[in-house]
Amino acid sequence: MNNVYRLGLKELRSLRADPVLLLLVAYIFSFAVYAVATGAKLEVINASVAYVDLDQSELTGRIVGAILPPEFEAPQRISASDVDRLMNNGDYVFVLSFPPRFEADVLAGLQPTLQLNVDATAMVQAGNGTVFLQEIITSEIMKFVAGDDTSSSLPIDLIVTAQFNPNLQSTWFSSVMQVINNITILSVLLTGAALIREREHGTIEHLLVMPVTPSEIMLAKIWANGLTIIIGAVLSLWLVVQGILGVPVAGSTTLFVAGTVIYLVSVTGLGILLAAFTTSMPQFGLLALPILVVMNLLSGSTTPIESIPGWLQNVMQISPSTHFVAFSQAILYRGAGLQTVWLDMVVMTGLGIAFFAIALLRFRQTMAA
Repeated sequence: MNNVYRLGLKELRSLRADPVLLLLVAYIFSFAVYAVATGAKLEVINASVAYVDLDQSELTGRIVGAILPPEFEAPQRISASDVDRLMNNGDYVFVLSFPPRFEADVLAGLQPTLQLNVDATAMVQAGNGTVFLQEIITSEIMKFVAGDDTSSSLPIDLIVTAQFNPNLQSTWFSSVMQVINNITILSVLLTGAALIREREHGTIEHLLVMPVTPSEIMLAKIWANGLTIIIGAVLSLWLVVQGILGVPVAGSTTLFVAGTVIYLVSVTGLGILLAAFTTSMPQFGLLALPILVVMNLLSGSTTPIESIPGWLQNVMQISPSTHFVAFSQAILYRGAGLQTVWLDMVVMTGLGIAFFAIALLRFRQTMAA
């Protein structure tokens, strides 16, 4: 343990002497979290709307007047002949077309056709915006037919309660998930870079003649780099997520740190394993990139794990990131305790032992070579 401790201090000194990696750690837990959380919006914001009004009635005016910011920009009136050209140019996401005698046919109960053209290349905005516009149109028509702005002919009173994110803000989701994804990215990159740095600086030969074992060298790299990542992640949750973005963290930070420590054993072992197959940082980056992309996109941090095909769900169970995302979401979003997340911690422990053993075997072979 003394060897592991001393070698870990050496790793921390090496990291302190590398300004590029220090800048990367600071950036990835600060500005990268803030930029993604505030820039990558999943809700409808300032969607462009145009309309073709061949009826010019009170009803069409009420519908157009109900389309308001911040979800939508002020609707712009265009001619029917310009619809295709403007949508092909990407000028508008939504175009409403009111037919002649629209109001008269509604009052006569003839169910006239109201066309809504949607630019579905902006998939999330198009889908959510279509639902909003349908609700606006339906509500305004019902009020107009009833002659009462407060009336509703629905036979039920539907009350929606949004748990854990009452205002349905994407910032609450994306900020925390960005921290989780960055833990995975840095765990692989820092430990892999630490091993490659030994080769590039020629210090690997010094380690070979010292009375230390490969397992001690690996454990030292894991605890030193893991400590750096945990400190960065906790500070990011406190200062950026909660402080600047105002996103509440529901659960215990201590329990989250405990699970992160278990997770780091497996994912840092993966970083050492990848570095053992490469001889330079460019090679390591090219090898790690596709693995990190798959781990992040299919772990449940971007879309629910239930949304991917069943066979792929089973394959992703061998990835520790899948269980870490479920563990983190349960604690940080829903305030879960140990009785809820203990199974994920057990699975991460098993995967951590397996990844560490495989990485250690490859690392020993590399040291011997």
